[in-house]
Amino acid sequence: MGDLTPYYNGEANITEHNAHHHIAVEVRNRTEITEILLLGIPSLQQHKVLTFSLFLVIYWVTICGNLLIVSLVVHSKNLHSPMYFFLTQLSLSDILVATDIVPNMLYVVLYDGGLVSLLGCITQYLIFCSSESSECLLLTVMSYDRYLAICNPLRYTAIMSHMLCFKLVIMCWVLSYLLLLNQAIPIFKLSFCGPHVIDHFFCDYDPLLELSCSDTYVVELESNLLSIPLIIIPFFVIIISYIYIVSAILRIPTLTGRHKAFSTCSSHLVVVCIFYGALSNIYSVPKKANSLNLTKFLSLLYTVVTPLINPFIYSFRNKDIHKAFDKFIKN
Repeated sequence: MGDLTPYYNGEANITEHNAHHHIAVEVRNRTEITEILLLGIPSLQQHKVLTFSLFLVIYWVTICGNLLIVSLVVHSKNLHSPMYFFLTQLSLSDILVATDIVPNMLYVVLYDGGLVSLLGCITQYLIFCSSESSECLLLTVMSYDRYLAICNPLRYTAIMSHMLCFKLVIMCWVLSYLLLLNQAIPIFKLSFCGPHVIDHFFCDYDPLLELSCSDTYVVELESNLLSIPLIIIPFFVIIISYIYIVSAILRIPTLTGRHKAFSTCSSHLVVVCIFYGALSNIYSVPKKANSLNLTKFLSLLYTVVTPLINPFIYSFRNKDIHKAFDKFIKN
């Protein structure tokens, strides 16, 4: 009988080759997720038409309200001041957030879920994150503007020049997008092996990373580091600004003077409280199944409701905007 060793060795090599091939195919299949299913808000599916109609109206009012603010500031000379210039940028940021989230959410609500490409899902998150970051920076710039107007009114015009306003706005937009490019690159390098289902109405940070089969340590680390210049530092700057503002207001001798000074920053303070209140709560909620509905509710608050109410907060009891609106309607 001939030597069978070469035969068995050959069979072993073939078996080993097939095993490696099978593993390679399995790994390749696990990483070839191209679409993600968004479940939306299942608790509202029984009232699908009503929910769809409500969010459609909210989106329409959000776009119209923020565009109206921008149009009034552009066309009214009485509103050509730093405060209203920053307000137009905040309105543009709200329009971007709403347009990034709501249209796809309407589709998900109408069809009880919806498929989105992996690239589209990551892109939606990055646009949302960049817009929210720019809003944080814009709110910080607006608090600095109010600080100068109340605490240093005699030098306000000289310091807050048109060129400085323009530079501050450019800095807010460019800085938010440049810093987040550092986060985008590691996310695009991740391998996503599923499951391909996200129990949310948009592609948020935590649900997206849960689909990855790669090590997400670097992405999470960069996200935490980026939150320092984009969220934490702006928040403390706003707090310090309002400490000085409140101290300056309390030193005003007359009650009428205090009321007038506070009215110039009350709208901004309300927006800051709503924005940072929702943002801080959404990331402090325990990641448990029973808190999922609460997470979605808080997400709705700062992705859908906040862009809707910001124009109303700033225009409510604002005589300058009321006059500009009356003039705009008459013309």
